[in-house]
Amino acid sequence: MLPKAAMASTPAILSELAYQQATQQIFLGTLGLLVLASLVGAFLKYFKTAGRAHPVIDNYNSRVRLWWFMACALSIAFWLGKPGITVLFGFISFYCLREFISLQYTRRSDHWSIAAGFYLLLPLQYALIWLEYYNLYTLVIPVYAFLFLPMLSALHEDSTRFLERSSKVQWGLMICIYCVSHVPALLALKIPGYAGRDLLLIAFLVIVVQSSDIAQYIVGKLTRGMPLVRRLVPEMTAKTISAGLCSAALMGLLLWWMTPFALWQAPLIALLIAVLGMFGNLLMAAIKRDRGIDSWGDTIVGYGSMLDKLESVIFAAPIFFHIIHAGWV
Repeated sequence: MLPKAAMASTPAILSELAYQQATQQIFLGTLGLLVLASLVGAFLKYFKTAGRAHPVIDNYNSRVRLWWFMACALSIAFWLGKPGITVLFGFISFYCLREFISLQYTRRSDHWSIAAGFYLLLPLQYALIWLEYYNLYTLVIPVYAFLFLPMLSALHEDSTRFLERSSKVQWGLMICIYCVSHVPALLALKIPGYAGRDLLLIAFLVIVVQSSDIAQYIVGKLTRGMPLVRRLVPEMTAKTISAGLCSAALMGLLLWWMTPFALWQAPLIALLIAVLGMFGNLLMAAIKRDRGIDSWGDTIVGYGSMLDKLESVIFAAPIFFHIIHAGWV
């Protein structure tokens, strides 16, 4: 018979071993997929086009390089644990907000509110997530910042396009800080029987949404179909949507073991966050068309815009967080 203390610690030890095994499997699986994707890209570049420029193949290889970058950054952050994840997504919020605000119409009277967003609200939001103040980090930006920042601009007595300018700053904070911050906020969820494995929720979210995006991209390049929203996202067809949803559901089913969800729940939740990711792409496309741009810039030199690459994850994260909070915490 084991001593009582040893018996009490056995479930925790098994949980830790299961977490380590799951992390290793995710790491090795991701590494294998990235190596395969890189080999395919190299073959297409040097054997199909003889190294010449090709928009589709060059775009594919750019995406593969970005996936390597993201995988390395996430691996380092996972290794550092909660501090690494929180700091990583804090920097992501900063660069996303910088991309968003830099392409909006603002005036000198908005500088105070913009500075408050970057240097007050952004660190405050992530500090509250770090300290796990749920009732505050879910309200600070959508409630208090919504009221406080326009007051700063109004103090300058500049009413020129005031509502438009204030709305753009609010949208930037909601998308780039509030939504992004709900990825590390997954670590603050206290799920019974799931302690110490919260990082796997982030892996589930990112893998499911990115696999849906990849499936839509590949099918969109290999097939043709009737665009469903021609003026915003001409690549979005019934085939690409079906491919994205099928990929998400399959990935959710394959990864159900790393979540607190039941076997039948995982693919349904994966479908939901994939749909939210698609609507995120659609909404961001509408904003870009309104600004007359095709991309938010080239923040990560050689890889493209941070906001462009993460817009589907950004919109899926808050709903994924609140579903888990409502159903499993």
